Amino acid sequence: MDVRSQEQINGTRMSWNVWPSTRLDATRIIVPLGCLYTPLKETEGLQLVEYEPVICKGRDCGAVLNPLCYVDFHSKSWTCPFCHTRNRFPQHYADHITETNLPAELLQMCSTIEYIIPQVVCQPPVFLLVLDIALIEEELEQAKDSLQQSLAMMPQNALVGFITFGAMCYVHELASTTLPKAYAFRGGKEYTAQQVAYQLGFALKNDPRGTMGAQAARRFLLPVAECEFTLNSLLDDLSRDAWPPGGHDRRPFRCTGAALSVALGLVEATCPQSSVRVSLLVGGPCNVGPGMVVGEELAETIRSHLDLQKETPNAKYTKKALKFYASLASRAVACGFAVDIFACSLDQVGLYEMKVIPDKTGGFMVMSDSFSMHVFKDSFRKVFDPDETGYLKLGFNAKIEVFTSREFKCCGAVGGLSSLGKKGPCVAETEIGEGNTCQWVVGSLDRNTTIGFYFDIANQQANSVPQGKQAFLQFQTCYLHPSGRKRLRVTTVSNRFSDAQMTDIQPGFDQEAAAVLMARYAVFKCENEEIGPDGPEPDGSLLQLLCLGRQP
Repeated sequence: MDVRSQEQINGTRMSWNVWPSTRLDATRIIVPLGCLYTPLKETEGLQLVEYEPVICKGRDCGAVLNPLCYVDFHSKSWTCPFCHTRNRFPQHYADHITETNLPAELLQMCSTIEYIIPQVVCQPPVFLLVLDIALIEEELEQAKDSLQQSLAMMPQNALVGFITFGAMCYVHELASTTLPKAYAFRGGKEYTAQQVAYQLGFALKNDPRGTMGAQAARRFLLPVAECEFTLNSLLDDLSRDAWPPGGHDRRPFRCTGAALSVALGLVEATCPQSSVRVSLLVGGPCNVGPGMVVGEELAETIRSHLDLQKETPNAKYTKKALKFYASLASRAVACGFAVDIFACSLDQVGLYEMKVIPDKTGGFMVMSDSFSMHVFKDSFRKVFDPDETGYLKLGFNAKIEVFTSREFKCCGAVGGLSSLGKKGPCVAETEIGEGNTCQWVVGSLDRNTTIGFYFDIANQQANSVPQGKQAFLQFQTCYLHPSGRKRLRVTTVSNRFSDAQMTDIQPGFDQEAAAVLMARYAVFKCENEEIGPDGPEPDGSLLQLLCLGRQP
């Protein structure tokens, strides 16, 4: 079985390509049924069409017309393989469809198709840069240099904003070309979108339509073509934070948590549900205000793994910081934003507490010793790489939904995504990763973003699935393209069920995909469950990681 050719066509890899027909048989194969899916993979012969998809009208369905549907050319109708509802074709389909004249979505080679939704125009991408200015001079110069390079690579119509922070947080006005102007926020408190809008002057009470407020917000988020010179000049003149510590025995002040809350508040108030990426460049631990992970004095050491396990006084900030950054992640998820963290420091920066934000929003998380190292520079530059048409190789504010046929259900997903809590007939009782839903949100996708989906066989009776019956699976990924258009990519695949003795299941085992799915499952369980004498025993299937080197 050529699993790599399937990956090139659909961006999917299954742990098992022949599935057990009953729930009992599924428990015998140990390794769970799963699929690695790359939503924006550069697939071979991807069909791009500019019209609305044809959607099944069955109750609680919503699957899109695909090559696996049964088509009745005489009655001009099609039957959904997921809910078995019979649907009539729209009139413009019915007038022309024949066995030799099929629309793109019914062609066998188009199991993955991408729709450009007509008459939906979105805002261009928004990049909000948040820079730590409590860095030493050499590090600050390297970070500034990378930011200036990124400006040259950004699309000219992309909106860009700039925030700096040290002891306080500063939102820089980019519309002013003569006199640089910045709005200061205290570093000791968290800010909501309303508070940020009010302080920046675009939460106007006598402006019910928000037009005056939108114009005022343009002072802080401008197209690169209009503010590139201003922002480059601002970076050239930018110096270290003017609030130095009280002595050599103290850390520089950093209000990282407050800066992130201000950054999210700015984009929440101006462009919710848009193509937004907030990129944090930080070089030390937060020690001021919300999200602080260590005190001001160097004598107070930052928490270690042992401190976290034993809950020593060194870990006194951790629980509060975790709760704070989780609340910021929830704000970003609700608006569909991606948040990146580029942490460059020889010492810790509090990434343990902050990592929930990129984890939940699909942002990048890069750790390096210095802003001068290629690990950071190459990674940061790669965010702005264009494709052959000149657009960024990214998708923003993506909603991924799964549809399954009746014989199996989805347990959940593991990856840089968050649950949208949508219930449906394909939601399993067992939860793995972000479970109990059939729809997830990802703030940002690139061509290599891969998500692991896990499934459970719902069928209980051995004789209820005839030999050779197919299981159907469809992924729908609706996202904002950097061109400013809304797109929907639909991937539909099927797997055959095994016979009662499961004699044909072994050749369909994909060892590489199984190893990745099991590793993701193991890491998720280790991060979210207590393993050891006082916690539940490790799942038996996790131990199978040790023997994935041979076929089961």
